[in-house]
Amino acid sequence: MNKIIDILKEKKSLPLDQFINIALYNKKFGYYMKNNPFGRDGDFITSPLISNLFGEMIAIWCVAFWEHLGRPNKFLLVELGPGDGTLCKDLLNTFKQFEHFYSSLEINLFEISNKLKKIQKTKINNKKIKWIKKLNEINHGPVVFLGNEFFDALPIKQIRKEKKVFFEKYVCLSNNKKKIKFLHKKANSNLIKNMQNLNLISGNKTIEYPVEAIKFLEIISKKINKFNGGLLAFDYGYTIKKNQNTLQSVKKHRYVNLNFKPGHSDITSHINFKLFHKILRKNNLDVKKIINQSEFLKKIGILERANILCKKMTFREKANMFYRLKRLLNSNEMGDLFKVIFAKKKGENFSLGF
Repeated sequence: MNKIIDILKEKKSLPLDQFINIALYNKKFGYYMKNNPFGRDGDFITSPLISNLFGEMIAIWCVAFWEHLGRPNKFLLVELGPGDGTLCKDLLNTFKQFEHFYSSLEINLFEISNKLKKIQKTKINNKKIKWIKKLNEINHGPVVFLGNEFFDALPIKQIRKEKKVFFEKYVCLSNNKKKIKFLHKKANSNLIKNMQNLNLISGNKTIEYPVEAIKFLEIISKKINKFNGGLLAFDYGYTIKKNQNTLQSVKKHRYVNLNFKPGHSDITSHINFKLFHKILRKNNLDVKKIINQSEFLKKIGILERANILCKKMTFREKANMFYRLKRLLNSNEMGDLFKVIFAKKKGENFSLGF
């Protein structure tokens, strides 16, 4: 926190996206660079930590996509922000059951945090895995990009519309120079033009502009168009067009104020899936309809798999498995809040799960 205050003393104020980038990804004191935020003892729990059936279903989907592509002898899977490595570990456990697929497989883990990379390496020790820090390092395919709660943690801009005038959200210091506060400055014309081009401007006061996510979607699209493949992403978000203020901060599984110990708590925003759909199509990809996590997992066969597994389980094990499934599938929990988007190279007629 003191480091961020020092930066603000020097800079006076920072646009919201730059502040988020420093709070989460600064090499020395960023939240993701020095913490393990995952699990019961961390700040939040992700789907792979709730049930290994989540990873198993995605693995089945990957194998099916590989078969659709003609069972190529080289197949690259890129996990975007692999967290604590749990999803990759579960994927590998399933992949090993498909000999031809496994022999063709290479995995790249896109991770910029050395702290998380160390944690991942304790869970996954496999020669097929290579860690990368830039997506430009990807130079062959077909490639599937897989993201679970990756895009929600990328910096966004927030712009407020007041009587046809646009103001961008900034972060600065309070009068006593000990806390951070927010202010709005008149938005520059380029920013307004970009928002207009993306059709982001609607009736609501707050406009969220996911600047970093758009950059990633453009790079990913180029790689898919060049090498063939697709993007499968899971995240919490919305599909209605209306602008919303979705910025939030989490510490120890509770929501906290955004200015509460930046650098020590997570900062996320909900994904505007309609915008993602539009950007991916603009970048010449074929995009399937956006569905919720529950629908996707059920279509892949998660309930059928659970029923097979439960035949060899004790009552307690069975109860535990279905309790975890409820968290993944129930509309009041992750089932509806989490959406799934799939984009692929044009001409590939593959729609498993959608």
